[in-house]
Amino acid sequence: MKIPKRLQPLVDDGLIDDVIRRLKSGKEADVFIVRCGDEIRCAKVYKEAEKRNFKQAVHYQEGRKVRNSRDARAMHKGSKFGRQQQEEAWQNTEVDALYLLAKAGVRVPQPDICLDGVLLMELITDADGAVAPRLSDVELDEPQALRDHALMMNYAVRMLCAGLVHGDLSEFNVLVDQHGPVIIDLPQVVDAAANNHAKSMFERDINNITQYYGQYAPQLLNTQYAKEIWSLYQAGNLTPESPLTGHFIEQQKRADVSSVLHEIQAATEEHQRQLMARNRED
Repeated sequence: MKIPKRLQPLVDDGLIDDVIRRLKSGKEADVFIVRCGDEIRCAKVYKEAEKRNFKQAVHYQEGRKVRNSRDARAMHKGSKFGRQQQEEAWQNTEVDALYLLAKAGVRVPQPDICLDGVLLMELITDADGAVAPRLSDVELDEPQALRDHALMMNYAVRMLCAGLVHGDLSEFNVLVDQHGPVIIDLPQVVDAAANNHAKSMFERDINNITQYYGQYAPQLLNTQYAKEIWSLYQAGNLTPESPLTGHFIEQQKRADVSSVLHEIQAATEEHQRQLMARNRED
């Protein structure tokens, strides 16, 4: 195929030997299958900010660390340099997340290099060497759905223990090879501690995945994994090995009505005594 303009510099530098075909076009990037020496990999070409169709991107960027104050000021002002730094930060976030999550025991594609808005990384394949399908395209039986859902919940726990929330997790951002699910698409990953939207994003991620597996294992539809995991995280009790039940009971503290009425009565009586004392003085 004709070499895309954004991939030509990597071909010229010998990082890519051949562009085989386009794999997919997404809301934030186009992905191509490429040959690098004897290996087949994928090249993720990030779209420019004005061409991305990623809603409320600013919510995902909240709390992200910037290398230095100069970059931060430029990004805030929206200068040309600032926009360039914003783009680099968006792209580097995925690379950093891939390395961090792989180290944390989460199955993600192995990154190679990110250069000029192109991320070279591992191509996830099935047992026959073909491109692994997305979870949305896989038919599961109930036992497999339960096993893979449990594995995805553990990945979510490990991500949270590493301080990250995917933020856009669904059956469309998970590949399935012969070993199980592989999480992909992480440029929008958020800082669990620094982003005010992290909790709602985490709950949405978990509920999306649970709803999907629940098609094959309906008992999952009555679980509360999102609330259970986040509660453990907030309490500082979450570890990669935390056992999960899927059950969660909201802590609802009942109001002590009698104590409140007693305090009101006491305050009223005290007020009456003060009035009577003033009347006697007059």
